[in-house]
Amino acid sequence: MTDFPNIKLNLPHNRFKNSLTQISDFFSEFGPLSPAVQHDRPERSLHMRLYSLNKRSFFLVIMAFFVCFLLAVFIGIAGPEITLVKEIDAMKLSDSNITQDNFLTHGPFKVQSGYLSTYARQLWLFSKYQIENTENEIFDTSFLVSVQLKGLNNLKFKNINKYQLRNRTRHLKCKGNICEDFTVVHLGWLDYSHYQFLINFYGLNSNRYSITKLTFYIKTFNPAFTSLEISFRLIFLFFAFIVTIWYYTLLRKHPSTNWSIEQKFTYYLLPLLILYDNPLFPLMFLVDSWFVGMLDALFQSTFLCTLLLFWISIYHALRQNERKFLTFYFPKLLILFPIWLCAVVLAIWEKLDELRDPTWIHFYDGNYSGFITSFYVSIILYAMYLIFLMFSAYSDLRSMHYFDMRLKFLSLLMIFVISITVISTMSRFGFGIVEDNFVGQLATNYKSSAHFMCFYGMLNFYVITITYVYSPILTSSEPVRKDNPAFSMINDSDEEVVYASEEDSRRPLNGKANEYDSD
Repeated sequence: MTDFPNIKLNLPHNRFKNSLTQISDFFSEFGPLSPAVQHDRPERSLHMRLYSLNKRSFFLVIMAFFVCFLLAVFIGIAGPEITLVKEIDAMKLSDSNITQDNFLTHGPFKVQSGYLSTYARQLWLFSKYQIENTENEIFDTSFLVSVQLKGLNNLKFKNINKYQLRNRTRHLKCKGNICEDFTVVHLGWLDYSHYQFLINFYGLNSNRYSITKLTFYIKTFNPAFTSLEISFRLIFLFFAFIVTIWYYTLLRKHPSTNWSIEQKFTYYLLPLLILYDNPLFPLMFLVDSWFVGMLDALFQSTFLCTLLLFWISIYHALRQNERKFLTFYFPKLLILFPIWLCAVVLAIWEKLDELRDPTWIHFYDGNYSGFITSFYVSIILYAMYLIFLMFSAYSDLRSMHYFDMRLKFLSLLMIFVISITVISTMSRFGFGIVEDNFVGQLATNYKSSAHFMCFYGMLNFYVITITYVYSPILTSSEPVRKDNPAFSMINDSDEEVVYASEEDSRRPLNGKANEYDSD
């Protein structure tokens, strides 16, 4: 008799609380969770290896990832330089009948490369001025560059008619006595073993300043680095293939309806990792075609965007039961699609235009700013959405042991991967994330293979690590149990995590309001 009035008085309060819960949880089917025994994920999934890891095993898995990553970095540090640079003083190319000022401002300059193997891959020709500027003023002046390109064929240089070369605008930006370098020519594919460039400048006025020196730089990929890249891409490809076969063999023993959201995403990340390592990459040096290079850009962009989709989807999926395409995946794809499109289009656009005209630089194209704006806006939206989902997941699930394990593992490696990517990118490009190429600036400090090994090794080891942790450990003879992260966590120790009983796992996630509040 004493409990009846309490139930009656609590009903309006419960209705009001349920209404607020439905309004506040727009991005989640259920409200904020607490470590109560009534809560349970209403989905049946395989027991991931993560649930069987005690503190010691969890620490060993994380340490194995970091050790492999550091080993790759050390190999890269000991590796060869990324590029080779040939420096040419313009005055050594001058005719004795031309004055220094007139020659340095106009030319013509006949610049010839050395021997270029197929492993040199690409060629950049830069120019850099030094001036006498006693007032230390800062100025930016534009001028025209004209280039005639010749290639060595049958021990004789001949004009390359397939390039429709034209005058291109360049900018001379100086601060004090030092001027920024500017790109004259970029060859995305080397058809000849030697090249000769006949260069003329138009529109440079030396009345305001006195030019003291002009230096040309010919930069190519180091063939030793190309050999290292081919070797380690094949090594990463081999391990990715072995891990994929192993994971598919374990997962295919169970119906796909029993796979957890992490296992489903890993199922698709593994073949994309194989494409990211690109088994067709050696064909770039055997086939005279730009198509193989386009495939490499497409594979890399697709894998990286899928990895970004994986992160935001997992954080959201842990709180969301209904995962329909239109309401769950479509908004995320809208954010990621401009990033993917920008990366792919810029790669194809740059390659095709450079094959048509090596003097073309996409920084001076009017449509370039639109792609860059779209890219940065999408990156900012993605970062804000990811942070929102992380805080939401931790605020709701941090006290629930199984969910807590999943969040800690996901967040720890994800933050590490993002941090290393940002640090590596900033050290290579500064804040110009989408610059022409990492060799597009002479100031770029990219002198070893460490950046390549750091980035490629990190992503390969990351996917392999999550594959091991998310792999199922049940045999086909054992029943599939509910992924019950919250039940009886109060009595579970950190060293040993066990599943709840079948009787308790049948309870729904959100029971009726007065079912548990009536005590």
